[in-house]
Amino acid sequence: MNLKNPVNKPPQSTSQSDAQSKRVSASRRTNVPRTVTAPWQQMPANLFLQLNTGEQGLSTVQATEYLSLEGANSLQEAAGTNVVKLAAAQFKSVIIWVLLVAALISAVLGDTIDFVVIVAIVMLNGIIGFYQEYKAEKAIAALKNMTAPQAKVKRDNRVIIVPAANIVVGDILVLEAGDLVAADARLLQSASLKMTEAALTGESEPVDKQANKLLSANTPLCDRDNMVFAGTCVAAGTATALVVATAMNTELGKIARLITDASRSESTPLQQKLDAFGRILVWFSLAIVMLLFLLGWWRGSAPLELVMSAVSLAVAAVPEGLPAIVTIALAMGVMRMSRRNALIRKLPAVETLGSTSVICTDKTGTLTVGEMTVRTLYVGEQCFTVTGEGYAPQGDILLNNQTVNRQNFSGLHELATLLIGCNNAHLVEDNGQWRVAGDPTEGALLAAAHKVFCGQAGGELAHFAQRFPLEYEIPFDSDRKRSCVIRRLEDGTLRAMINGAPDMLLQICNRVYTASGEQPLTEADRARIHQQNTLLGQQALRVLGSAYLDLGHTLPTDLSPAAIEQNLVFVGLSGMVDPPRAEAKAAVAKCVAAGIRAVMVTGDHPQTALAIARDLGIAKEADTVVTGAELDRISEAELVQRAPTIAVYARVTAAHKLRIVHAWKANGAVVAMTGDGVNDAPAIEGADIGIAMGRSGTEVTKQAADMIITDDNFATIVAAVEEGRGIFANIRKTLQYLLAGNTSELLLMTLCVFIGLPVPLLPIHLLWINLVTDGFPALCLATDAIDPDVMQQRPRTRDEPIAANHFLSTMFLTGLLTAGVVFAIYFYSLQTGSVELARTNAFTTLVFAELLRAFGARSETKSLWRIPLRTNLSLVVAVCLIIGLQVWAHQNATLGLFLKITFLSLEECLLLLMFSAIPLMVLELVKLWQNRAQKTAAIVG
Repeated sequence: MNLKNPVNKPPQSTSQSDAQSKRVSASRRTNVPRTVTAPWQQMPANLFLQLNTGEQGLSTVQATEYLSLEGANSLQEAAGTNVVKLAAAQFKSVIIWVLLVAALISAVLGDTIDFVVIVAIVMLNGIIGFYQEYKAEKAIAALKNMTAPQAKVKRDNRVIIVPAANIVVGDILVLEAGDLVAADARLLQSASLKMTEAALTGESEPVDKQANKLLSANTPLCDRDNMVFAGTCVAAGTATALVVATAMNTELGKIARLITDASRSESTPLQQKLDAFGRILVWFSLAIVMLLFLLGWWRGSAPLELVMSAVSLAVAAVPEGLPAIVTIALAMGVMRMSRRNALIRKLPAVETLGSTSVICTDKTGTLTVGEMTVRTLYVGEQCFTVTGEGYAPQGDILLNNQTVNRQNFSGLHELATLLIGCNNAHLVEDNGQWRVAGDPTEGALLAAAHKVFCGQAGGELAHFAQRFPLEYEIPFDSDRKRSCVIRRLEDGTLRAMINGAPDMLLQICNRVYTASGEQPLTEADRARIHQQNTLLGQQALRVLGSAYLDLGHTLPTDLSPAAIEQNLVFVGLSGMVDPPRAEAKAAVAKCVAAGIRAVMVTGDHPQTALAIARDLGIAKEADTVVTGAELDRISEAELVQRAPTIAVYARVTAAHKLRIVHAWKANGAVVAMTGDGVNDAPAIEGADIGIAMGRSGTEVTKQAADMIITDDNFATIVAAVEEGRGIFANIRKTLQYLLAGNTSELLLMTLCVFIGLPVPLLPIHLLWINLVTDGFPALCLATDAIDPDVMQQRPRTRDEPIAANHFLSTMFLTGLLTAGVVFAIYFYSLQTGSVELARTNAFTTLVFAELLRAFGARSETKSLWRIPLRTNLSLVVAVCLIIGLQVWAHQNATLGLFLKITFLSLEECLLLLMFSAIPLMVLELVKLWQNRAQKTAAIVG
């Protein structure tokens, strides 16, 4: 291949060169300070002087001394995890401390079983939490792994390979296609250089770089065309660059600091709600103890009996099974979500998903497929649609929504020949997945050309290079905005094949290819092509034009671009885009229906971002896009105020994304952040719930995330939110079930003490009730099937308590009904029998009532008969077994002695079971009345 790449060098005057030589000679002394007087993108050719180096590179002695003074070129890792502190952190919850106090009291009172059960529950909860958090965040370590293990540098005027950790400021990097950049560097020379910076900036396409540009000090990171950055990759071309920042001073290092600064120190919404509930429970328990003690004292009861009764009730008021049940519910949610392609890395994230009210999502690779795809081919005044996704060479060519016979359109063949001929990319199939080796734009053009010819990469295209051998190449540069390849056709003639920016390409064309062959290019033709170019651009398509020139049989002596690229034949346009995922639009619609706001936050171009956002339904037609440059001019207070009105952010950096997340959180939103690049990691870390893409995501992003979507499908996020909402609903109804039972016990005991009756429940009765009714049924409720209507509800606010008004009213009504029925049976039994029999009847009725009530607790709004029992067979089995155990306890003398209950016949047990169903029936009638009242209000409204 006769490839000649023009080299761009920074301009340099003779006087500058002489001065530089003198300074460089003096700089051999490594103690000369290295200072920076301006941002590097603003620095002219004398930047050598700032770093005590020269065109021949640093000497080995200099590099060694600088390395010892400045440290290795590696990112700092976070301090190691303190195991003791991590273990202690599992016991910070208020409700955990309430349980530990209850366990201590139980031990003092001799209730060994209660003490063992409570301590076991607390320890189980702590072990699970410790295990989850010990798998600590490794984002900084993952960032370190992204840096190049080795790099080519120029030292002592020769190119050598050194470990990336040994790179120092002042080294000269030597870069070529495929290299991973080891440090931030200012370009010295470049030849057709293109950099893939998607992981750092979010830019979906390779970025053209030029050494001879001088930029302003406030140029955004994604527009610093004379710089290369650590962690990015050379897509095409070659360059030399002067290292200006290493380790934590690189842009990658700044992101590492942002990740550390963004680390979520606050607890999750569920943890906050449970802690708040725990504090209420503490004061409530203390109030019960004091009330009953004072009532008993007033009535003249024995002090020891008062202490036993009051403390027993205080212990009963605490739902000791709640922490373990919450943990199990979350763990079961993790298992269900893994089957839906969502991997949870942090257990509380399951519930946090259900609270999500805002999803800040990246565009490239998240909402889009992450691969450039040609969508439109315009040739011969006809606009063809190209089907197929990504780089796969399979697809159809459509005209007016009808598949065309490609053999009947010579213009398509002519255009496809140019797309392949002026192209250095290769399509590679790897386990059924097609990827591009080379420039992604050229890969998209290559895939489209394959579809035009035969729909596959094989056939005649496999021998294209042999059929049309390359004679000369003029690479792409940003001034000409086009590339040119000269190939020899099968008849021996030479043809220059050119692809580039349509506007500039048309300026050097005087003919146009039509269905009848070449024709003069008229002003009407130019206007029509310009109009088509504009229309494609308005559809967020990146448009390239194609043209050719026949040069005869002999290669011209003047091969300059000016000599070759003139009087061309314009052939057509190719419109390409990184298309939205097929399922993304439906997923966004589901988010909107669920009251979740979707916000696009991307490093891509504003016009492209807005077009994709409008297509997916994230932005409305009237919405505009806010760029990173505009964000820099907006104060934090103003951003907090404007954030709810902004749907699309473009050309943003990692710091911008983190600001956006903080602005939404300041508005009270529970924020989820999705992404795949390194530049997404700080915002993912700072959000309430961080979501990384499993396939396209970088390792640092995955380590920073709470959840990983294994199929990179935005729709999976919606499924995960549904699971999260269902889990919270299950936890909430389980808590209501537990507290309603405790409330009935408290009301019953308080009423009896107040009117002077004997205590209806002994401490062993309270322990048994908590064990059999608050244990297994509550666990079955916590793992209940998710209500299919859960996504029709609005998201919960961050400050919404777990026990809202309707929650409390239902809880007290349930407790009052249950206590009333049990008290009636207890009072009647006292009049007709002994205290032991009365206590036995009250105890058994209370057990039966709480077990039956578990069926009604499955929904706060739906009636019992609207929820099929088959969806929670474990609850049916658990209730039946416990009822059987309770009946058997009355028949078995040993168990009856242990529980301090008397014998009851099967008929008596059945009668008590019938009475215990009264609270359930009344509650179901209340639900029915409330539902009818809501329907009537809706009709009237």
